[in-house]
Amino acid sequence: MCELDDMQEFSKQGSGVSRRQFSTLALGVGLAAALPRFAGAAETKGADVEIKTADGTCDAYLVTPAKGKHPAVLTWPDIFGLRPASKQMATRLASAGYSVLVINPFYRTKKAPTAPEHPDFNDPKTRDALMALAGTLNPATAATDAKAFVAFLDAEPAVDKKKKMGTTGYCMGGPFVFRTAAAYPDRVGAAATFHGGSLVTDKPDSPHQLIPQMKAQFLVAIAENDDARQPEAKTVLKDAFAKASLTAEVEVYAGAQHGWCPPDSAVYNHDQAEKAWSRQLALFAKALA
Repeated sequence: MCELDDMQEFSKQGSGVSRRQFSTLALGVGLAAALPRFAGAAETKGADVEIKTADGTCDAYLVTPAKGKHPAVLTWPDIFGLRPASKQMATRLASAGYSVLVINPFYRTKKAPTAPEHPDFNDPKTRDALMALAGTLNPATAATDAKAFVAFLDAEPAVDKKKKMGTTGYCMGGPFVFRTAAAYPDRVGAAATFHGGSLVTDKPDSPHQLIPQMKAQFLVAIAENDDARQPEAKTVLKDAFAKASLTAEVEVYAGAQHGWCPPDSAVYNHDQAEKAWSRQLALFAKALA
């Protein structure tokens, strides 16, 4: 079964932002301006890497503080895949003291970039192409990939294996965060999803059904329009985390639309993205110490 079956409604709605508006935001704001450095940021070093999996070779980006060993973080991108924005977000997280791997989730089909520059999700051709890529992923591919990516990180000299690992995901990456946390409960100590899609479904393999298998502390940041479409999801998640005795911050971000966190997004919301960033850092500081 496709992991993204329940994202069809979202895909039909589009972002509500024109291609021209998207290009203006991406080129005018600039990623560097959107993601400011912070006091005490560590110097980092990053490189494109290749990771062998049971299904092929995944292209990815690894970025770490320039010195020392640090907790690992595995990042699952949104439907736009591995690109400059996701690399810059990973670099910012690395500068906070983490060894971060962000991957191309569509490596079975094509190497990054897997989306056109400044993609217009309102364009049917573009949307259909992206959804076709997303449709190649499922719980089985998530298991295959998580196994390879966790092993890759744990073999890296810059990773402190004595500390728990974190995993983060955006949009379609949200379910993979849940599946990774469930598959490696003794390794993953913190997990965060941002405008995650299909976290709660009516299917037996819904990501939320895996919560009893986890040991991680969670941050679930929900877009306001996602909550409007599925208002019961936050309650289901809160109840499931509580029943499993897991610490979890599940919050709807007022005024934030689906996709608000990446700085190249057509609906990027700086203030709410910075809030989500600060909550992620607070979670990692507590759970990955």
